[in-house]
Amino acid sequence: MAMTVDVSHAKDGRIFAATCHCKAMRLEVDALPERVTRCTCTNCAKRGGLWAYYKRDDVRVVTDEHKGTYQWGWKVGKFNFCTVCGNSTYNETPDFSTGEPNFDNPLIVVNARLFDDIDAESLPIDVIDGRNLW
Repeated sequence: MAMTVDVSHAKDGRIFAATCHCKAMRLEVDALPERVTRCTCTNCAKRGGLWAYYKRDDVRVVTDEHKGTYQWGWKVGKFNFCTVCGNSTYNETPDFSTGEPNFDNPLIVVNARLFDDIDAESLPIDVIDGRNLW
């Protein structure tokens, strides 16, 4: 199961930006992920993200006036993308870490490929077999 990024140690005041290709959407966090998740469900596989899970209060959406949102099925998650360049930017989802949706503790799932300061491919990658789990 995916782990949320621990921002409790991020006290040095640095801000890390995640931006889409055209820079029309920008997110900021106080800590970069130490690991990322690749999900094999059909949606994630086609979107190509490496996902970093954050508590909602740990992500600041700075600019998103060009945000598009895709939902399907149960409409539990919101899969956001830039309507200008098409990059998958972040998801809004309940916390599923117990196997059941926890709507009281929503997560922001940032596409770690968009962080300006890291190569997400170089991080340890956890794989969730979403194609066969749901």
